[in-house]
Amino acid sequence: MADKNRPDGTGRTGGDNKPGFHDDDLERRRRALEAGLATRRTDRGQGEEAANAGRTSGYGQAFKLSSEFIAGIAVGTGLGWMVDRLAGSSPWGLIVGLLLGFGAGILNVLRSAGAVAEFGQGTKGPNEPKK
Repeated sequence: MADKNRPDGTGRTGGDNKPGFHDDDLERRRRALEAGLATRRTDRGQGEEAANAGRTSGYGQAFKLSSEFIAGIAVGTGLGWMVDRLAGSSPWGLIVGLLLGFGAGILNVLRSAGAVAEFGQGTKGPNEPKK
């Protein structure tokens, strides 16, 4: 049986060429499709990377805020416990230390989030006179 493939490898014999349908037209369309897919892949990849980065930075920010809050409570409770041990005022030192630590933890979270200005930065409150 004879090989019906043409030298260009298309498998078409000389008699089945259709008018207006050439190999260079197919090659041009393939390259255009390839270029379009390449640009879409990079656009979609950058969008996914940005979404993942935003999600990761959100987790980092949440971890930072929660650790600052817990650290404030732990330090306040520890200092209150030490005061109880030294002064013999159990459980009042622990209770006061826990409440002060809770307040300090909330203040730390608000400072980190940018909701409260740092003390002494020259910002004037609503009741202070302007110079």
